[in-house]
Amino acid sequence: MDALIVVAKRPAPGQTKTRLTPLLSAAQAAQLYECFLRDTLDLMRAVPDVRRAVAYLPIDERGYFAHLAPDFDLIPQEGADLGARLDQALTHYLTNGCDHAVIMNSDGPTLPIAYLRQAFTELAAGAEVVLGPSADGGYYLIGLSQSAPRLLREVRMSTSHVLADTLALAREEQLRVVLLPAWYDVDDATSLLRLIAELSMTPVSVAPHTRSFWQQNPLDL
Repeated sequence: MDALIVVAKRPAPGQTKTRLTPLLSAAQAAQLYECFLRDTLDLMRAVPDVRRAVAYLPIDERGYFAHLAPDFDLIPQEGADLGARLDQALTHYLTNGCDHAVIMNSDGPTLPIAYLRQAFTELAAGAEVVLGPSADGGYYLIGLSQSAPRLLREVRMSTSHVLADTLALAREEQLRVVLLPAWYDVDDATSLLRLIAELSMTPVSVAPHTRSFWQQNPLDL
């Protein structure tokens, strides 16, 4: 069995997607992120034969995520920083019966499902690390066939060189790495406008929750 994990926080106005304001109000930014979450969960459900999980924060919000994703494992994020929390979640599954584990963010509601499926295909074919590069220099997912704490705990997250730093450490560790196609995270006004444009050109089946938000909250662009 393999594991597919998403990192998520409970949406809260003024604390969630703050870089989308003032294009959106604080309340709208939080509502939009919940739509991202719902669409991401649906993407994960389309990946067959995996154990699906939400690694959540805050740790006292299990009830919210139990309602949002009743068919997923729920594990609280544990660790002093994002890298430590990613390592903890991946290691939890790799040491509890999973051959491979992939962890992804919840900032790309239109991520092609094929990319998620490819991550597991590459791991099954012998890759020790798979990375999905993001347009901002980070990655939208990382997958492992064995625990690799240095790749997570020794990289300063949320910088423009996260991917490059991770690849450098993987070379030091002599790990076989496969890169997936690049995608983008929606975390600022520029990427938000890209998302809106993308939704206008894709089938209505793509990111239905996010699409519904825009129908109810049109922007005057």
